[in-house]
Amino acid sequence: MPGIVVVGAQWGDEGKGKLVDVFASKADMVVRYQGGANAGHTLVVNGKKTVLHLIPSGILHPDTTCVVTSGVVVDVFGILDEIKGLKNNDLLQNPKQLLISDAATVLLPSHKALDAAREASLTGEKKIGTTGKGIGPAYEDRASRRALLFGDLFDRETLRAKLELHLKEKNHLLETLYGQEPIGIEGLLAQIEQVARELAPYRCRDTSHVISKALKGNKRVLFEGAQGTLLDIFHGTYPFVTSSSTLSGSACIGAGVGPTQIQQVIGVFKAYATRVGSGPFPTELNDETGEKMRQNGREFGSTTGRARRCGWIDLPALRYAIRLNGITNLALMKLDVLTGFEKIGICTSYKLDGETLMEPPVTQADFSRVEPVIEWFQGWNQDLTKLTRLADLPRTATNYLDFIGNQLATPIDVLSIGPGREQTLWVKPLFNN
Repeated sequence: MPGIVVVGAQWGDEGKGKLVDVFASKADMVVRYQGGANAGHTLVVNGKKTVLHLIPSGILHPDTTCVVTSGVVVDVFGILDEIKGLKNNDLLQNPKQLLISDAATVLLPSHKALDAAREASLTGEKKIGTTGKGIGPAYEDRASRRALLFGDLFDRETLRAKLELHLKEKNHLLETLYGQEPIGIEGLLAQIEQVARELAPYRCRDTSHVISKALKGNKRVLFEGAQGTLLDIFHGTYPFVTSSSTLSGSACIGAGVGPTQIQQVIGVFKAYATRVGSGPFPTELNDETGEKMRQNGREFGSTTGRARRCGWIDLPALRYAIRLNGITNLALMKLDVLTGFEKIGICTSYKLDGETLMEPPVTQADFSRVEPVIEWFQGWNQDLTKLTRLADLPRTATNYLDFIGNQLATPIDVLSIGPGREQTLWVKPLFNN
């Protein structure tokens, strides 16, 4: 069976982790294809919360193989902590359930230090709002052909040579440009060698081949992305973006499979909109309504703990995401968060210099000047979190959903009405068999 890509259709934090966890009960393999530990996927099963940053969200299903591909930048210390946390909860008992590509880029403490120093040196509106997880500097090393790869951890001579070259440059920047302490090679080398020994059982020399074999064998393969469409390095609100391509096409590049292997692209979005960090956000609510949305939705970053900016759903941005990703089906998350709002807004278009726009403008400067055109809908007070049938949704909620679906001309197949697996309503099943 060709693969299915799950992609964020907003600014990240849409609920991809929960959705992939739910889908993974029917999948054979879940593949993480880009990003790094700046992602935070929160899963709630039987009231117990698990937060993942690098390990694919299918890991809670013992029969699902999870793959970290060459498109990911891997914080080896962070992923080891995740592994230990899962094991402590009686998960990931079989190391064959997790495969880490030999070709994945290794993210080091020096990347984090440089990331944090750069952000600290910026002021006001110049700040990007980076998580400080070192993602940008790690991808820079990959692009400049200086990256330490996961497979290098198991060759001491190569590891030392690459670390010496790496620290020569990074320490110069940290000391000279940013006034930070240098990082010593011997201590770092010893730490990495210890981590490498513990991560060795998860090493996979060629994840691309493993994924291709699964697809050819008619296995059900889910490709899981991180962040969201509007944070894409090429097509997002640059420079307020992440350091990798977050689009569905990156699943092919990061995982190493051809585009003909992708059958569906599922776009995940919330019933409202959120954003972390700087950058344009046309529907942002800097008032009591926005704060109520933040508290109801627990909109605080699972990676940084930062409060997320909240606002009404943005259809122009979603149309853009559908077009860029080739989204075939939609999953709407956190509908329950809107319970209790007397009226609910939907941004249907933008106004810019007297012109009506149905999608965002290309430049960040223009995007920050658009005025959202809001259409209002009556809210509802019914608690949605206990519902088990679509037919039990209040009429005002179905009116809201029908309007969104019609405006986007893309089917909404899944509704989430709470953080738990069971709090999911299916309009149409993911797999037909």
